[in-house]
Amino acid sequence: IARSVHENARDVARKLSATPEFKRSRRERKKVEMLFAHLKRILKLDRLRLRGLTGAQDEFLLAATAQNLRRMAKRLMPFGEDMNAIAA
Repeated sequence: IARSVHENARDVARKLSATPEFKRSRRERKKVEMLFAHLKRILKLDRLRLRGLTGAQDEFLLAATAQNLRRMAKRLMPFGEDMNAIAA
């Protein structure tokens, strides 16, 4: 049976994926990826509109601040209440 030239790399990857450190890093990555997905989907940050490095930093900082304020409001909200009803 012929073995692929990439099979050694696959073996290493399989061995690494069984470690507790790998599982922990996957959990942490999932949290971060979900935040970026929220920025892109909900806050419409699919592309930056301001020019230059400082413009990009400012725009991303504003989006991250809005995201943090939204999360903070949800955590401070009494259980079972609707945010839209309170804002009206």
